[in-house]
Amino acid sequence: MKICIPTETNEGKSAKVFGHFGSAPYFTIVDTDNDAVETINNANQHHAHGMCQPMRALMGKKIDAVVSGGMGARAVQGLNQGGIKAYQAVPGTVADIVSQFSKGGLEEITVHNACAQHGCH
Repeated sequence: MKICIPTETNEGKSAKVFGHFGSAPYFTIVDTDNDAVETINNANQHHAHGMCQPMRALMGKKIDAVVSGGMGARAVQGLNQGGIKAYQAVPGTVADIVSQFSKGGLEEITVHNACAQHGCH
């Protein structure tokens, strides 16, 4: 399974989770099947509210889940339409999040509990 986690830095499993999906500086992708880690620069991190296009940076990556500190309803809807579930991150590093995700300990983000604006968490 490939899990995408918006992060503050490109430090692999040591990177801290970023507070919001669309404006994250990086996306760290962890393949839990083989423990591979890939970091992608989010060239679209500076955008007007509601205008983010984070999936452009992730095109062709075949992500199964996104774990984020927060995300808007449109982002959740877009991910869900692509067969990708979104989950609420716990504070910590990528390694912490992968551990919690593997245990089933993260709440799913839906259009009903998504952020209404940036900085919601």
